[in-house]
This record gives sequence, C-alpha cells and structure tokens, in this order.
Amino acid sequence: MDILRKTIVIAIVAFLGSTTIYAQNDFTNLQEAFSKSYKLEAQGDFKLAADEIKMFYKEESYEMNLRLGWLNYMAGNFNESIAFYKKSMELMPYADEPRFGYIFPLSALGRWDEVIEMYNVILENSPHNTKAMYYLGTIYYNRSEFDKALTNFKQIVDLYPFDYDGLLMYAWTNLKLGNKKEAKDLFQKVLLNKPNDASALEGLTFLK
Repeated sequence: MDILRKTIVIAIVAFLGSTTIYAQNDFTNLQEAFSKSYKLEAQGDFKLAADEIKMFYKEESYEMNLRLGWLNYMAGNFNESIAFYKKSMELMPYADEPRFGYIFPLSALGRWDEVIEMYNVILENSPHNTKAMYYLGTIYYNRSEFDKALTNFKQIVDLYPFDYDGLLMYAWTNLKLGNKKEAKDLFQKVLLNKPNDASALEGLTFLK
C-alpha cells in the first residue's frame, strides 16, 4: 500500500512538473511571437506581424485580440479589426483601451455616428477623459454642431485651463458661435502658451 501511495505521489509531482515546464515554454514562445510581431510592424509588414500572433491565437486572450485589432487596422482590414476589438471589449468590459482602438476602424470606414456613440460610452465610463472629449468635440466642430462642440471643449479647459489644444478649439468654437469677447480672450491665452501660433493669430484677424 505504501509503495502504491509513493508511486501516485511521484506521478503527480512529475505531471505538475511537466505542466509547469510546458506552460513556461508556451509563454516563452508567445513572448517571442510578440517580439517578432513588433519588429515586423516597425518594418511596415502588418500582415506578417499579425500572422506571428495568429500562430498562438487564443480567443480568450485580451492581449492577442487587442494586438490583432490594431494590426488589422494598420493593414487596412477594417472589418477584421472591428471583430478583434469587439472581442477585446467583451473580455474587458470596463476598459477604455479597446474602445479607443475600436474607433480607429470605425473612423476609417466613415461610420461617424458609431464613433460618436463610442466616445460617449468612454465618457460615461471615464467622465474626465479629455482625449475622448477633444475628439468628440472635434467631430461636432467639423459637423458645424458648435453648441455640442463647445460643451466638450469647455470641459477640457475647465480641467486643464492652460492646455493648448483645448484652448485653441474652445476659442475657434466660441468664434463660430459669435462669442467674440470670449474668443479673443481664449486666442490670447493660446498665444501665451505658444507665442506666434499661426492658428490663434488667424483667429484674431476675424476679431478686429
């Protein structure tokens, strides 16, 4: 009986040891695949970079799905990119990272209403995310929806009163809305941040 117990224990230890070695080898191969993928991406070989990851692809891996979302976007495979980013969002439902990634292929396909929806989702999750505010405000500005743009740029300037990008777009939006005094004050603040800034100087020419 003792011999049987010892045999079972030895077998279990051997099994666990082999499993650990296999897992370590598996990670080493995956790490090498990511390393090769980054090098190929730097060379502009996005398909080959994606192929390196696909060799070890696991549907439940957030990192692999996120990486493949990006590489397919860079390769111009926008629908494939969307699918991988969607999977990333399913795996990490509270993360903003895959949502920002998801916006890349949507923008490339001109699906702007969905882009706006995704920025609003990000802002619901992270109300002070100025990156989302800025890009959402810019979309509204380019659509001539200046009231909506103003709301986003004002929030940025409230949080970062001397931020160049926020101040500049807030100034232009005020100008478009006919708020000349506010626009002038804001363009002047831009010039304190970046003296001789061409865009701010251009804006001031409309206020003479």
